[in-house]
Amino acid sequence: MEYALRLRGVVDRRSRAVLAEEFLGKVGLSGFGEAYPRTLSGGMQQRLAIARTLAREPDILLMDEPFGSLDSQTRSEMQDLLLQVWTGAEKTVLFVTHDVEEALFLADTVVVMTARPGRVRTEIQVPIARPRRPDVKMEPEFVSLRREVTAVLRT
Repeated sequence: MEYALRLRGVVDRRSRAVLAEEFLGKVGLSGFGEAYPRTLSGGMQQRLAIARTLAREPDILLMDEPFGSLDSQTRSEMQDLLLQVWTGAEKTVLFVTHDVEEALFLADTVVVMTARPGRVRTEIQVPIARPRRPDVKMEPEFVSLRREVTAVLRT
């Protein structure tokens, strides 16, 4: 975790330790600053990756299938965490996923791509108010959007 801060230019070791704990706390990993990555669960490793990325303070977060290998429960927790972090950090996030529900839950705009060569097929705005809770996935507006995106994917 501190390596990301070193890359950002934080040279003082104590400052790095304090900042590392702050970023770990943002992703629910307070107290795990000394843990080796291999001792963490898959969900914890994903949270650590998000904390490392946030610590570098990028203008844009690029996330390519970050939750693809997680079980359903952990995936849902990570989606909620990403929304919380995004709300607090106000960063632009480019999130790649093959999961229509995940795309609609997380995004303001869903961009549907074609197969090779990858080109933009269509953009669909997601007019669902924030903050979004998981139960929004059962609301008629969300279900309608899911049908719309699925129909585009099938054509």
